[in-house]
Amino acid sequence: MNEAKTVRVAVVQASATPFDRDAAVEKVCAMTADAAVKGAKLVLLPEAYVGGYPWGLAFGTAVGGRSEAGRRVWERYWSNAIEVPGPEVERMGVAAEQAAVHLCVGVVERDSTYSGGTLYCTLLYIGPDGALLGKHRKMKPTAAERLIWGEGDGSTLTSVETEHGTVGGLICWENYMPLARMAMYGKGVDIYLAPTADARERWQSTLQHIALEGRCFVLGCNQYARRDMYPHDLETREELEAWPEVLSRGGSAIYGPLGDVLAGPLWDEEGTLVANLDLTAIARSKFDFDVTGHYARPDVFKLEVDESPHPPVQ
Repeated sequence: MNEAKTVRVAVVQASATPFDRDAAVEKVCAMTADAAVKGAKLVLLPEAYVGGYPWGLAFGTAVGGRSEAGRRVWERYWSNAIEVPGPEVERMGVAAEQAAVHLCVGVVERDSTYSGGTLYCTLLYIGPDGALLGKHRKMKPTAAERLIWGEGDGSTLTSVETEHGTVGGLICWENYMPLARMAMYGKGVDIYLAPTADARERWQSTLQHIALEGRCFVLGCNQYARRDMYPHDLETREELEAWPEVLSRGGSAIYGPLGDVLAGPLWDEEGTLVANLDLTAIARSKFDFDVTGHYARPDVFKLEVDESPHPPVQ
């Protein structure tokens, strides 16, 4: 454990800005500054915040078919994704540096290495000096997310060493993957990030379970989203008609390493939750359970993690 014994953190439940990349980046910068005023040294924003999580959209798809209108919506979505690194990352880096915080934010990343046509659901780690420290690409998009996002590989199972301990995590339903969680526990994560688009109340049980299982602090962060936040001229807007007006209630929360609620959950509004994390509590919590220590049985169970990149063409 580092010399620092406590750290103040913030999870930002920002209102959605779908199909408006620039507005999302501005919101990230403004709410990062606000979190810093509240004393935060680490700030987390939700899954796919920059670029947008497209609740309710099918992009004109059916088994065996795609519509021209759906392709146009996809093009619009693709155009609002960002490249990493890129100008939007630089703008958020400036905000992190001005606020002197570690900034972690979910983005829709447009591949700039190979085809340029694939998008990824990505979590960025930006340091208090404004530098991009790393990124994690969601390894398994859930259900219809597979229509719009590709799969990341093990090369972005990222954790970051900070003066506040080791920071890392997984995105949304990756947290239902036991081996993925174990891979992160094996990195010694102290502050576990779980940005999501899951606004069900039962998701709180998942966050609490991770805290208890990993004996770590868990930061859960979601957006607040309504149908009227979508562009009115969206080509397939009729796909939203069967959905409720509130698409995501939020549910951001912060949990301690014994599963105790430190902040939230926050429902039905935009807002920022802050909590002071007593990092010495991590060692105390491992007295009776240490998932990668005395509660592991490496003589019986073994996990091998391939963290090498897998490019399409060698």
